[in-house]
Amino acid sequence: MDGLRIRAAGPADLDAVLAFWKEAAEGTSISDDRAGIERLVARDPDTLILAERGAELVGTVIAGFDGWRCHLYRLAVHPDRRRQGIGSALLAAAEERFLALGGRRGDAMVLDDNERARQAWRAAGYAPEPQWSRWVKALAH
Repeated sequence: MDGLRIRAAGPADLDAVLAFWKEAAEGTSISDDRAGIERLVARDPDTLILAERGAELVGTVIAGFDGWRCHLYRLAVHPDRRRQGIGSALLAAAEERFLALGGRRGDAMVLDDNERARQAWRAAGYAPEPQWSRWVKALAH
């Protein structure tokens, strides 16, 4: 892709990533704050993948691997940059990372009512598994 750079995020990128998610990502979660992504990048420096065009952040994906499963979160592309192959480039980088780590299957968190995202994930070869539901519990400190 012309002029597109894919790289891992570093500590200096985290404020820009949080601001980007407010504009480009659908919804937020309990860990979408500075402390949450600092822990993420400190634990696994290659997990948060950025797409840049020049100095502009145009996309992100979190490609988390826990040693057993490959998890994809926060695939987001700037609204003005969608349908330019950025999401595909980010997913390709995430899948390459997973294969290098020995991963065998990727799964993605996709909001049920985000039809645009559901179409994008289907186009990338992912499919929902109707037998699974996500169960969550916020952990108190």
